[in-house]
Amino acid sequence: MSRRPTDPSQDPRARQLLRTLIARYIRDGEPVGSQTLARHAGLDVSAATIRNILGDLEEAGLLSAPHTSAGRIPTAQGYRLFVDSLLQVSPLPDGDMARLRDELPSSSGTQALLGSTSELLSAMTRFVGVVSLPRREQFAFRRIEFVPIDEVRVLAILIFADGDVQNRIIQSRRPFESGELERVANYLNQHFAGRSLADIRASLLHEMRTAQDELNRLMGRSIELAEQALAPGDDDMLVSGQTRLMGVQELAHVDRLRELFDAFSRKREILQLLERTALAPGVRIFIGEETGLAPLDGVSLVTAPYSSGGQVLGVLGVIGPTRMAYERIIPVVQAAADVLGDALRTVDRGG
Repeated sequence: MSRRPTDPSQDPRARQLLRTLIARYIRDGEPVGSQTLARHAGLDVSAATIRNILGDLEEAGLLSAPHTSAGRIPTAQGYRLFVDSLLQVSPLPDGDMARLRDELPSSSGTQALLGSTSELLSAMTRFVGVVSLPRREQFAFRRIEFVPIDEVRVLAILIFADGDVQNRIIQSRRPFESGELERVANYLNQHFAGRSLADIRASLLHEMRTAQDELNRLMGRSIELAEQALAPGDDDMLVSGQTRLMGVQELAHVDRLRELFDAFSRKREILQLLERTALAPGVRIFIGEETGLAPLDGVSLVTAPYSSGGQVLGVLGVIGPTRMAYERIIPVVQAAADVLGDALRTVDRGG
């Protein structure tokens, strides 16, 4: 009797059985038995041989057998092998691509675009859509206005080239008169419109070292206000469709859902996970404990970075159960990143 291979994932029959089993489990949500595989795997082998191969796959950590069933289900390691080397992904159907382009119009403006993307990812996948917001200092600055609130507080109104408007409260070190605020705003608008916030801050500091007399005093006042008004804002992300997970069989336990919803409300941990993928081109997939976040142990995260003008601005993705139809989710995420990037480029050019 021949010895079975020590690594069943390299055996073509084992790979075909694993592919078939995971596809059936994703479709039906029920443990898959050897009789079912004998009918659907397309292999001319006996049920006994299939059981032996399944035993090898289970011993290798790719499958597990629930106590209540004679069938088997994939483990996170099994899903990983499936996604990396067994999955066949087709381009997004034309109808879905048209839906993305129709519902992510560049005329919406950046904030509306990002919100629509998160909601559309959720609607198209029936899971949770997430989009990390771009850092505002990456965007071109169009205009700034300062409005005094009281003796030591000033409202800074920032208008960006993509039409987004941000209001920031500045705590000043001394009182500012309305005329001073107007002169500082005029100086910043005249000299720095069209440049990014990070570039403006660097230029102000450089010019401060070389400026003299009245300009020096104006520069000093400009820096005092600009260092707060133009400071990097808090990174954030948009989340849509959290309640869709309440209908997922594997996540239906109340405590499990509470942990997930708590993670969504905190956002910071998930946002950091998204940022880890920003520099990796294409789609990345985290399965279960691969996220490194305990609340996400039972789910998968499919992500892709989106960019404009050759610069990565953020990451979008879908969070759903490990038993998700990866061949359908992956092209949706990649296409959404591409369409969002195209729309943002149009917004950056002013429509």
